[in-house]
This record gives sequence, C-alpha cells and structure tokens, in this order.
Amino acid sequence: MSFSTEIAKRRTFGIISHPDAGKTTLTEKLLMFGGAIQMAGAVKARKASRHATSDWMKIEQERGISVASSVMKFNYRDFEINLLDTPGHQDFSEDTYRVLTAVDSAMMVIDSASGVEAQTEKLMEVCRMRNTPIVTFINKLDREGLEPLDLLTDIEEKLQIECTPMSWPIGMGKSFKGVYNLYKKELNLFKAGAKTNDFDTVKISDLSDPKVDELLGTQADELRDDIELLEGAADPFNLEQFLIGSQTPVFFGSAVNNFGVKELLDAFVELSPSPGPRDAVERTVHPNEKGFSAFCFKIQANMDPAHRDRIAFFRICSGKFKKGMTVRHHRLGKDVKIPNATIFMAQDRAHVEEAYAGDIIGIHNHGTIKIGDTFTTKEALKFTGIPNFAPELFRRIRLKDPMKRKQLHKGLVQLSEEGAVQVFKTLLGGDYILGAVGVLQFDVTVARLNAEYKVDADYVATDFQIARWVTAEDDKKMSEFRRLFESNLSEDADGFLSYLAPSAWKLSYTEEQWPDITFHKTREHI
Repeated sequence: MSFSTEIAKRRTFGIISHPDAGKTTLTEKLLMFGGAIQMAGAVKARKASRHATSDWMKIEQERGISVASSVMKFNYRDFEINLLDTPGHQDFSEDTYRVLTAVDSAMMVIDSASGVEAQTEKLMEVCRMRNTPIVTFINKLDREGLEPLDLLTDIEEKLQIECTPMSWPIGMGKSFKGVYNLYKKELNLFKAGAKTNDFDTVKISDLSDPKVDELLGTQADELRDDIELLEGAADPFNLEQFLIGSQTPVFFGSAVNNFGVKELLDAFVELSPSPGPRDAVERTVHPNEKGFSAFCFKIQANMDPAHRDRIAFFRICSGKFKKGMTVRHHRLGKDVKIPNATIFMAQDRAHVEEAYAGDIIGIHNHGTIKIGDTFTTKEALKFTGIPNFAPELFRRIRLKDPMKRKQLHKGLVQLSEEGAVQVFKTLLGGDYILGAVGVLQFDVTVARLNAEYKVDADYVATDFQIARWVTAEDDKKMSEFRRLFESNLSEDADGFLSYLAPSAWKLSYTEEQWPDITFHKTREHI
C-alpha cells in the first residue's frame, strides 16, 4: 500500500466532554465497533472488580473517573483510528489540554440533560487555538433531557460554534422512538435493551411516506414539523466550515444502549480529516514527507508499577517509523535507536513494527525525554503549539520527613515532566508550590509521591491564586522587578521565572505598574 494511502486512511481524534456525559461508555462502544474489545466494563460496574477498560490508575478505579488520558488504536472499515481519551472529571489536568494538541479532530460528548458545562468550554478554548474540527454527540436520549433545539442553542451560544444536526431525535426518555438520520435520509428505530446494532433501520425517501405514520404514530407529525423547522432555520452542513472548526455536525443517541454510535462513527471517519501539516519553528511539516518526524505530547510514569516504567507518547507528524530505526533527539543533540515502540489498546500493549503520520506511539523513557521534544531522522525541527498553561490552583507541599527532601525533589521533577502538575520553587525559602488546573491533581501527586517514590507528604493552602511567566527585554527592569517582588517569585521545573499573585486584581495592578515586564498565560515547551 502506498505511503500516501496509509496516511489518508488514518484518523486521530480526542474525545472531550464534561463529567458524567457518558464519554467512557461511548469510548468503549467505539472500541467494540472496531473489534478492539468484546465486553464493555459498564460504567456502573467501575467500583466493582471490572473497571472501564480505559481507566487503569488505582485512584481512577477508586473514584470511578478517568484521570490519565489513554491512547487506543483500532481499525474500522478501511480506517486506522487513533483515539485519545481525555479525563472528563472537573478535576482534570493540563494533560487533557495537551492531548488536544496531538489530534486532528475531536468528538464532543454532551449530556442531553445538562447541556454545555464549564469543563467543555475550557476544552473548546484549546480546540479553538488550533481550529480543530469537532463532531458532536448528544448522549442519553433514553432519559428525559432538554429540548433538542435548546441544546443546539446552548452549544452555539456557549461554545461559539455553528451547529448542523445530522440526525434528529424522535421523542426522549420513555417516549424515545429513535432518530431520523438527515445525513442518509433514514429512520433508525430504538429498542430498549437491544444488543449491538440490533436496531431497525428504515430507508425513506420522503417524510410524507405513510410508512412513517405507521411506525411512529402520533410522533410522526411532530417529527415532520421539527424537520421542516430545521430545514428553514439550521445551516446546511458545509465541509469547509467543519474542517476549520467553525461548524459542528450534531448526532443524537444513547451510548449505553449502543444507539446512534455506529452512525456517529460512520459519519466521523467519512468527514473528519486525515493527518494534516504541522507547524515547526523552522517551517511547516507535511505528513507525506519521506523524512520521519514526531513530537512528545505526554509522558506517563509507572504505567506498569512492577517495572516502574515511564512511557513517552509521540505523535508522528511525517514519514514512517520502523522498529529499530535511529532518530535524532534534538534537544539533547543525540542520535538514539528505538528498538521497541508500543501502540496501546487501553491496558494492552503491542510492539509496533511500523507506523505512519497520525499514529501515536509510546517509547520507553529513562528520564531523558520531556514534553515538547522532537525526534526526526535528519533536520533539526522544533514543533510549536505544545503549550504549558498557567495553573489556576496552588498548594504548598509539606514534607513529613525532612530527610526525604532529595526523593521529594526527584519525584516532583519527574511528575512535572509528565505534565501532571507544575512545580514552582520559591526564590525565598526554596519551598515547593504545586500548580494545577484541577484540584484532583494534588491528591494524585501526593498519592503517587507515596506509592512511587516512598515520600510521605501532604499539601496545605497558599495565598497564591494566579501564576504568570515573566520576561523582559530590559535586564535592568527585570533586576528591579526581581528585587521588589522576591516574595512572589519562583522558578518552574524548567527554570523559567514565574510571578505568583494573591489575586486577579493584584496581577492586573502589577501589569499596569510594570509595562516593561511581559506576563505570559502560556509558554511553549522548551
């Protein structure tokens, strides 16, 4: 098979949602359609012995939530699909944001009873930074929820993206009869408790067909009115608008009942883009170039506690990976041989012989690989758009045994390299301050320091509320700023100077008073 054909059949996407929208369930149903798993670890069974396939960390199993984002590969029809599952809990981490820099498109899951929630808005900001195309699945139609039109309005207003319904629900909750597929002009009829794909699909060329009345009874006219209204009010699907992230096709269904999932997946592989060009500092890199290039967007430590391993996840941007190939690690300026790379099926791993642009591969890392690192077969490249986000929550680490300071330092450095939390060391006193975008990350960090580094520590509140990285072109001004604000300054794990402010008001006041200092909300990985 030709090189360009291999790339054209790849789809790399992330699933995003707010908590409890049914994302893990949908992920598993997608994997079942791809033949990757035979049995779903039903969400309600997570607290029992069988946990959801994509949740593997102990703290996830205890709390029944996805903490670390998983990477899974499966085949569907003629497509090779790389699915990146992101944490949907409100206490998610920066890792969630960063996963979205490695995908070509996203699937957004919305709970029909809740509509758009704050978490989804944050994730959409990251998608917007890169104009990521988004397909929307409105889930849980088998329960009572908001009116479909109200849901579309909610998405459009809160997420600033135009909605185009590709299917339309017929009733909801107890009166849920199925959906009308506007994309294929067919009725998909719902049967409660049906097995995989055990649904009646009825092809109809026209909604005025008497067969519709026969099947839907009094709901037939309701459907006709809805569709007539939609045809007048909703924007028709426009592929170009979708590909630049300004329009989202919307599907309705019920993941737990497997209803609407196949239609979603079919449309997704047909509409969503294959791997596209990537920007590097030096130039734009195209997927069908022969030279291999890839960047690290995620590091996961101790995936297998028995081996204390750390895996660096790479997104391939161009060329072809071959087992045993030698590549250049540009930050270190060294050539490294990659004897074994791994592809993932949730907990299962397989050694990969070859991989192409769009694929996600895992490489064993002994502390030499950092997020943002680029590997290529020849030229020096540095991919951009893999940001560090300024944390929004802060805690001071308190070590219970002062003799363990060295182990604490090692553990924090490794966890910050992984991107789970950010670590700031204060200029005054040398205290460690943890910064995160979700509260849960503090518990995860303390639990992992204990389990993986034998460090007994806890955390306490701090007065800091906002962090900004600071730079200045004028060295004199920077020296003066450092002198006056020493008690608010710290260095992050990469040695970048950071200003920690006690409030948004104080930050804005300081910015006004110091126009020569630039305060950065994000910074590129070095």
